[in-house]
Amino acid sequence: QAQLVQSGGGLVQAGGSLRLSCKASRIITSVFNPSTMGWYRQAPGKQRELVASLAPGGVTNYADFVKGRFAISRDSSKKMVYLDMDNLEPDDTAVYFCRIQPRGAGDYWGQGTQVTVSS
Repeated sequence: QAQLVQSGGGLVQAGGSLRLSCKASRIITSVFNPSTMGWYRQAPGKQRELVASLAPGGVTNYADFVKGRFAISRDSSKKMVYLDMDNLEPDDTAVYFCRIQPRGAGDYWGQGTQVTVSS
């Protein structure tokens, strides 16, 4: 089964920037490339919600609350997915998860990484 290992995150002041990374392993390139990638987040006491997604063809989708501030990208040669977060706000504080959904079957999640934005 594929494994996703996240890195990045941490504590940042409001207005700051962070990059989250997600490394996929145990997944071959022909499965990774046509997969849908996504970043989700879950704040304390709230449900997990979609932050951004990236379809195999390159189409991106962003939640309204991050539009213009966050960007999702991928590096297929490294089997990496990224979330660049700019102009962070205290309400962005949450545990962030990456997700890969291969075409046809499978649904894999990263272990989660804490992002804390101080005011």
